[in-house]
Amino acid sequence: MGGHRGGNGPHVRVAVIGSGFGGLGAAVRLRREGITDFVVLERAGSVGGTWRDNDYPGCACDVPSHLYSFSFAPNFEWPRAFSGQEHIRAYLEHVTDVFGLRPHIRFGSEVLRMAWDGERLCWDIETSGGALSADFVVSATGPLSDPKLPTEAELPGLGSFPGKAFHSARWDHGYDLRGKRVAMIGTGASAIQIVPAIQPEVGRLTLFQRTPPWVLPRVDRSISGAEKWLHKQLPFTAQARRGLLWGVRELQVQAFTKRPNQLGLVERMAKRHMARSVADPQLRARLTPDYRIGCKRILLSNTYYPALTRPNVDVIASGLSKVDGSTLVAADGSAAEVDAIVFGTGFHVTDMPIADRVVGADGRTLAESWAGGGMRSLRGASAAGFPNWMTIIGPNTGLGNSSMILMIESQLNYMADFVRQLDVLGGRVALDARPAAVDAWNERVQKRMERTVWNTGGCTSWYLDASGRNTTVWPGTTTEFRGATRRVDLSEYEVVRAAPPGTRNSGGATDTEKVEAGA
Repeated sequence: MGGHRGGNGPHVRVAVIGSGFGGLGAAVRLRREGITDFVVLERAGSVGGTWRDNDYPGCACDVPSHLYSFSFAPNFEWPRAFSGQEHIRAYLEHVTDVFGLRPHIRFGSEVLRMAWDGERLCWDIETSGGALSADFVVSATGPLSDPKLPTEAELPGLGSFPGKAFHSARWDHGYDLRGKRVAMIGTGASAIQIVPAIQPEVGRLTLFQRTPPWVLPRVDRSISGAEKWLHKQLPFTAQARRGLLWGVRELQVQAFTKRPNQLGLVERMAKRHMARSVADPQLRARLTPDYRIGCKRILLSNTYYPALTRPNVDVIASGLSKVDGSTLVAADGSAAEVDAIVFGTGFHVTDMPIADRVVGADGRTLAESWAGGGMRSLRGASAAGFPNWMTIIGPNTGLGNSSMILMIESQLNYMADFVRQLDVLGGRVALDARPAAVDAWNERVQKRMERTVWNTGGCTSWYLDASGRNTTVWPGTTTEFRGATRRVDLSEYEVVRAAPPGTRNSGGATDTEKVEAGA
């Protein structure tokens, strides 16, 4: 690491939090920018992020493999059109080794607290593995890092359940499901993979479905040896494949963002897909959504509907309401005796957990600064009052139809230019997003959000925060986002410089100087 800046522990130029796609991508980009004085803080013992944590039966990606990878690190060995968790995790391990990132990673270092020091113009960071400080922080914890479980208040009786209960992202591989009565809570992307994976081995499977998802066919197949050979020998063929996958999704997003009424054709495709597997009209009725397709994430599966028709599967079309011993009771009064509960209840997406641990220039945490108005940032990256701090996959950077790697790489462009601007400004300096710029950006985003399917589709999804505001999804194409994050506009930031030694503000404390950009 670099040196010391007067705080506890060593000092580095850049601290990256997390070693999933966002964190590893940031580390690679920093090295490419000639920056080697950085550290990657990882709470676990290996890289991989969500693809390390989510290793439940059947776990796989619902984005095509050749699009769900870094453009600068193509993988010619993907085994299938849609790859499983183990192959994606192996890819991230490969990226870590090929780009020489391991010496920069501190495993077992969960960030407990970080606070901005306005005198030294750096972040003081406390981790479970020791303290350090950094000039610039890149938070790449991701939205799918902290599982969301119901509390005792939300689900009375849960604490007294005598069986086994765990979240899909914390799968207990030591617990044998064979012959057990198992409840699956939720019908999201994890649940539709878990259900067909465990159905053949459990004694009885009860699915508690608060809201049915729209499910389309998963056009998956093995990638032949000839295809792999071709992509290796002629890399432009792999680029063309990736480009085609990207282009189709860029066209599709127009219906999501501008013309939701055109999605009726896709709904009919989904209904035909269901009808091919589910003959029982009553079950089909329970599985048919009453909202516009795309309002919630569209799911892909060829095995989910067939699994629900098996004799050892029950579908309760109501959310879980309470637990009474081994009996799970739904809101409509339906009940099931179970030995184990698998919660597919999602993650803390709109209430980013790390926001409680980040203390800004005014002494408030990021969570406190967002209280009342929801998550807000400038171009999905910078928050006002938190100098030299940015997120990868921040507010309104999510996608409902394409690969998040495209958005991550756009944010890496922004990160790289942020660091360049600090170098150009020179000296001890920080950039703090102007509140007016943050407001203007979010007003534009929310204005565009008004006519999207995510806001008009008639559903309640994890894209929305507690107030009903969509703080998760980007209401445009990935091309538009790349243009918006190509470079840092200094007029959107206040330039913060350390005040001359001994300078005091009116309250008697050492202060910093905020100057106009370009001054």
